[in-house]
Amino acid sequence: MDENEKKADAELGKSARQVLKTFFGYDSFRPLQEDIIRSVLKGKDTLAIMPTGGGKSICYQIPALLFRGITIVVSPLISLMQDQVQGLSENGVESAFLNSTLDWNEYKETVQKIKKGQIKIVYVSPEALSTERVRSILHEVECGVSLITIDEAHCISSWGHDFRPNYLEISSFRHQFPKAVCLALTATATKKVREDICSQLKMQNPQLFVASFNRKNIFLEVRPKKDPDSQVIAYLNERKDESGIIYCFSRKQVDSLYQLLSSRGFSVLPYHAGLSDIQRAKNQDLFIKDKVQIIVATIAFGMGINKPNVRFVINYDIPKSVEEYYQEIGRAGRDGLPSEALLLYSGSDTHKVRFFFDSSADPEKDEELLKQMVFYATGKTCRRKMLLNYFGETYSPSEAKGDCCCDICRMGPLPESDVTLPAQKFLSCIYRTGERFGTSYIIDVLLGSKNKRILDNSHTKITTWGIGKELSKSEWFDIAECLIDQGYITKYGDYNILKVLPKGKNALVNRTKISLPVLIKEERVLNQVVPKKKSLTLIKKEDFLRNLLPDDKNLYQAIREWRKKTADEENVPPYVIFGDKTLEELVEKKPRNQGELRNVFGIGSVKAEKIGSQVLRLIEILTE
Repeated sequence: MDENEKKADAELGKSARQVLKTFFGYDSFRPLQEDIIRSVLKGKDTLAIMPTGGGKSICYQIPALLFRGITIVVSPLISLMQDQVQGLSENGVESAFLNSTLDWNEYKETVQKIKKGQIKIVYVSPEALSTERVRSILHEVECGVSLITIDEAHCISSWGHDFRPNYLEISSFRHQFPKAVCLALTATATKKVREDICSQLKMQNPQLFVASFNRKNIFLEVRPKKDPDSQVIAYLNERKDESGIIYCFSRKQVDSLYQLLSSRGFSVLPYHAGLSDIQRAKNQDLFIKDKVQIIVATIAFGMGINKPNVRFVINYDIPKSVEEYYQEIGRAGRDGLPSEALLLYSGSDTHKVRFFFDSSADPEKDEELLKQMVFYATGKTCRRKMLLNYFGETYSPSEAKGDCCCDICRMGPLPESDVTLPAQKFLSCIYRTGERFGTSYIIDVLLGSKNKRILDNSHTKITTWGIGKELSKSEWFDIAECLIDQGYITKYGDYNILKVLPKGKNALVNRTKISLPVLIKEERVLNQVVPKKKSLTLIKKEDFLRNLLPDDKNLYQAIREWRKKTADEENVPPYVIFGDKTLEELVEKKPRNQGELRNVFGIGSVKAEKIGSQVLRLIEILTE
């Protein structure tokens, strides 16, 4: 790069940072944001892979404000368009969407503004973009189209986890605007998906940016699925007044859990494809605006939801793939504050997932994706390391000082304990039943079950029937997983049938001592119990509030209530006014004038002008 190019590059960076501060109130970019923005401003087709909550929107919003022409954003969901437009409007950016929520007069007015170049960012769905009406409107824009952005770009690839055929129409639209820069954004994409995105969009020598998949603020946890309803209720009781999403595999499970939680007094609503469009939109709107705290949903919920204060995501059932899991947990903690992801895992849940493989276009691929998800759920090493390794990123838990890491790292490695007797019982039971059954069946035999299948097989008459009642079902599952992990037994076939490996046979024949890293009740097998610890999310949140002086606590609550009241009056979510991180800085810094207010995270010149006098007055009254 020669001196002139360096100078031009520096000017681009300076202009981008000025826009970032003025309109969005941020002093610096997140990792890779500035590099992506520079690439777009230089007119280069760009593909950016950034984690959910990593700040993808800024990557097209800032170029949109610097380009002369308008920016088209292809978005898959109406809710995402509305969310983005509300947020941009609050920050003083002229934007609009073209979709079915507009009545005819609103639609005509919006179209006129777009044609005159009065709108900088226009959101459209891939379906709308394929129509002649929308394309003709965009051809009549006086200032032209400068940037075409494809959000959730993995939807264009048949190898992506959420392929949508309508996305394939985007390439023909691109052909009609050959001078417009193309920016594709997505949270997850393997190498094959990335190549497919570039090919489908006919990108010319695209610049590729892949951000770290490490969401440091999300604490990762997997718990054995024992009594899931009770586990969820206990979890929610520890997180009063927090916003969260609970993902279930089926509509039936969503409705059942919603009804249970509602009957227990939780602020909760359901979301799934079985509800009407109107009801789904209403429930989502109430959740986004903090008028309901918890959404129980199928995977249909969440794509493009920009709600930054989701403090936890619970997976009631195992997701179909690591990509799906990563997308779902990524909806927690988008504001960068400590948040949590809890997965309740039971091996029997995989059968529900496999039920749909027969109708799949590629059941072998689906099976491999599920296998990787089970490997993550049953792993005994750092979950963050396993998750990042899946996406081709290295990570060392020793570098995680200060991070919210995972349940395994928080607890430390479990000591290996002598479980020779229960392990021998388990191995013997596999033999006695003919090595023809899965884990659940073996455990039922050990616990003395008289279910029809066991009676039909006459397994109430074998010597291992009922000899394992000293342990709970979940404890037997832990032993089974460890025996698999340590190479004593293995699973095979469609039904995960257990088979004893040579190591297990030798241990039985020679009565070898078997030590495994399992946690079983104190009075039974283990001499050491790892004490229950509070989640790091709760600790950090409690530390902030606990360390506040009484007057500051009053100020915190007063600003929070003012934010909610203002949001209700403007019919927008509270985070559109400002996020929780901004709320905390207002309490800590207590700005006294407009200049000091603009130094608070998330408050730029436009927002300071709009709400500054009210916030400053509130701070003044409560700190006199």
